[in-house]
Amino acid sequence: MSGGSGSFLEIQPSELAFPFEIVRQSSCSMQLTNKTDHYVAFKVKTTNPKQYCVRPNIGVVLPGSTCDVTVTMQAQKASPPDMQCKDKFLVQSVAAENGATAQDINAAMFNKEPGKVVDEFKLRVVYVQTTMPNLIPEESELGSSAPSYSQENGISHSTMPLSVSRSSAETTKEKPSEATSVISKLTEEKMSAVQQNQKLRQELELLRKESSKTGGSGGFSITFLFVVGLLGIVVGYILKRT
Repeated sequence: MSGGSGSFLEIQPSELAFPFEIVRQSSCSMQLTNKTDHYVAFKVKTTNPKQYCVRPNIGVVLPGSTCDVTVTMQAQKASPPDMQCKDKFLVQSVAAENGATAQDINAAMFNKEPGKVVDEFKLRVVYVQTTMPNLIPEESELGSSAPSYSQENGISHSTMPLSVSRSSAETTKEKPSEATSVISKLTEEKMSAVQQNQKLRQELELLRKESSKTGGSGGFSITFLFVVGLLGIVVGYILKRT
């Protein structure tokens, strides 16, 4: 990147490029090279002093020497429109007495006066989109990649016991209803068998009375055996079902 050259200093680069990343400060530097054979004082100004930290913002560059100036941009909460920045920097330089130090520099040295040369070099600020977000997934990307896989795992592990417990509950619900139905059916059959048993006993009693009136012992014995056998079958059926 090309730089700028004045009467006193050669400044590299010609613009300040900051790697831009949300909520993270970034830095860049410029080199001030004294191309004269005497001491040169410099001062760095910016249109947005609250946004930047310049170290050093004033200083003295010895003949043929280079001074590195670091500019740090404070973290920003949001990207500017179209990643464009309107901030600018101004580097002023003047001839200084040999042996001068940063403590000898004052604002009056950079006042423009007749017969006095004050070099000024302007640098604009540009933002460079960092490649870090591509290498490290952002939260939105993480939400649709790795965590989604583990979340799916979480769902599969948590859902299976739920489905099993749900099916068990349904089976449990079905079993009591089915058992209740069977018991109710057997109870009805038992009641019916008991009623038939009572009816047969009543008929047996009538037969005995009629037999005793007629005095026919043979008929009674055959009928009695038939009824007793029928009762045995009914009782056996009841005991088997219950």
